[in-house]
Amino acid sequence: MNDILHPEDILASLGPLALVIASLIVIAETGLLLGFFLPGDSLLFTVGLLIGGGVIDSPIWLACLMISVSAVIGDQIGYFIGLKAGPAVFKREDSKLFSHKNVERTQAFFAKYGSKAVIFAHYVPIMRTFIPVAAGVGKMPYRYYLRYNIIGAFSWGISVPLIGYFLGNVAFIREHVIVVTLALVALSFIPVILEIVKSRTKGSSGK
Repeated sequence: MNDILHPEDILASLGPLALVIASLIVIAETGLLLGFFLPGDSLLFTVGLLIGGGVIDSPIWLACLMISVSAVIGDQIGYFIGLKAGPAVFKREDSKLFSHKNVERTQAFFAKYGSKAVIFAHYVPIMRTFIPVAAGVGKMPYRYYLRYNIIGAFSWGISVPLIGYFLGNVAFIREHVIVVTLALVALSFIPVILEIVKSRTKGSSGK
């Protein structure tokens, strides 16, 4: 009962396992086409926040390394899914977990930034999931893709947790770390909820 009242104790008891779970979520978000709803940015920020606040007993450099490598791995999975499946992967029917509007946004993002979209996509929800697949579908030369991918994955995997880490050392945030964490998780799902509401509203008006 005491652990339930103090969830920070549960998180602290996970130790390195907390980083393993975070890494698996990053792989799923960046590597699986249906993983766009996972809270990537807030997850990375929260991991850094909890380490900075002393809730997760792990060095920040290890968290940054594990997350960055996981992002690279996930992006390779996404790339080869696109390479093997081809354009057909983007021709499936709309559903709650797949939207052609997201595909159109991805194509526009790629058209605007070119190869550098592979770097920038890590900082943009949904793009983080779709760009690796789009790069594979478009048969982007792998050596170029891998280069930009590593740059983007490591810059994202290092910078976001570090921001959380340094904020975790702020007294007020450290004293209310669980409340801040829950707020971040809730905020991360707002874009997904808005997208679902928007698609349902559009579907209703089209009837």
